[in-house]
Amino acid sequence: MVGTPLNPDVNNIVKFLYSYGGKILPRYPDGKLRYVGGETRVLAVDRSVPFSELLLKLGKLCGTVVSLRCQLPTEDLDALVSVTSDEDLGNLIEEYDRASRERGDPLKIRAFLFPPKIKISPPSTPPAKDLGSQSIPAVRCVHHVSTMPVTTD
Repeated sequence: MVGTPLNPDVNNIVKFLYSYGGKILPRYPDGKLRYVGGETRVLAVDRSVPFSELLLKLGKLCGTVVSLRCQLPTEDLDALVSVTSDEDLGNLIEEYDRASRERGDPLKIRAFLFPPKIKISPPSTPPAKDLGSQSIPAVRCVHHVSTMPVTTD
């Protein structure tokens, strides 16, 4: 039969067109953003996949820990959405399902993998010394040392 999927579970599959290792840069001459360099591959997963499992699979395929940002089907690359939970993933799949119905054929979710942003917490400061009723907070000084050689004339 024409149009009958060979695998009856095909409707439970969602495909991610994912890219990693490159950069999003403006295109010459119109300035429209595009993805340059790196690798682009397709991953098919069951649509009920938990976010943590999806992130683990993507990380294994890339060989590193990644964070996931996706392009909404109606947006350009300047409006990527961070996916950080099962709820985000469900909403993303719902958006692509809606766009696929409007278009008449299934769309692949356009995903970009980046190294996770490292959150740097401020250094803990020692408690202020009690000076009677006055309290003086600890102060840290940071000096920048230039790596440029010093020349004398």
